[in-house]
Amino acid sequence: MAGTSRRGFIAGGTWCLDRNRRIDAWPREDSVGIAWGLEERGGGPACNLAIDIKRLDPSIPVETIGLVGNDEAGRKLITEAERAGLGHRQMHVSDEAPTHTTEAFISQASGLRTHISDLGVSALLSPDHFDFSGTSARFLHLGLPGIHPTMDAPWGDNCNGWVTVLKAARAARLETNLELCTVTPECLRGLILPCLPHLDTLIVNDSEIGALAETETTRAGRTDIDACAAASAAILQKGAMRLVTVHFPEGAITVTRPGEKIFVASVKVPQTVIVGPNGAGDAFAAGFMYGLHEHWAIKDCLWLGHAAAACSLRSAGTTDGVVGWKQCLDLARQWGSR
Repeated sequence: MAGTSRRGFIAGGTWCLDRNRRIDAWPREDSVGIAWGLEERGGGPACNLAIDIKRLDPSIPVETIGLVGNDEAGRKLITEAERAGLGHRQMHVSDEAPTHTTEAFISQASGLRTHISDLGVSALLSPDHFDFSGTSARFLHLGLPGIHPTMDAPWGDNCNGWVTVLKAARAARLETNLELCTVTPECLRGLILPCLPHLDTLIVNDSEIGALAETETTRAGRTDIDACAAASAAILQKGAMRLVTVHFPEGAITVTRPGEKIFVASVKVPQTVIVGPNGAGDAFAAGFMYGLHEHWAIKDCLWLGHAAAACSLRSAGTTDGVVGWKQCLDLARQWGSR
């Protein structure tokens, strides 16, 4: 859609302070779990993908758009954006509510993560916070529908604020991608289906594509790749995307509008280096979108997505494990594919 002379990324939407902890096992209600190792880091797609792209290639211009509170947590996030080299003139500060914070627990027993959020200023984020005038970026990466009540509600003539922002981005000649959140399937469909006509790409996980297409994409605890491909093809017909990419632990598949299906298995990460999965999906999206930005073949975009996600597993924070794209590929080659 946009001219190839455009360069760089805008990551917009959720900025939150993640308070990452490891926990022995997620407890049942009215019982106790033991947590340790508190690490505070930025979180949310406006933070994670932006920083990941800069880590993959510091030469790429990356802007971020979001809303934080006028408090210590908000100042920490602004400092993190500055340290990462992000353009943050649209990282707005509000006195009306505290910064969005998330308690992020990684279970050592299951390897799964559980997030408990206090939305704070995220409830106030609106299309008025997004200004695309004057940008020369190529891609907008936007999220997270389902946890921003003002954005989730109707805005002007549009059924939600996400549609308003996506329309504005495309009018400014940006290519658009949307990141989803784990909410109920009914909520997901209600928010996301109206956005599809205003997207150029969609990168989701296996459960999200299943929820959107109202189909089962996992069987006996494993991803059904054929079902993901069929669901992606169905969702392509409901939107303007040129491709849909679905990632899952065993690999990822891209389905293009002409009907091409490209599957690439994921990296076989040694168990000894895995700390936690926080941010792995963002790292995959960053690697995949970086490849698109650089006009790589889809299979190479998928492999870099896997490599970046594999590297991210080495830390509890969402972005700390991601390194330069060549280093990511070197590590992925060492570890091999599944």
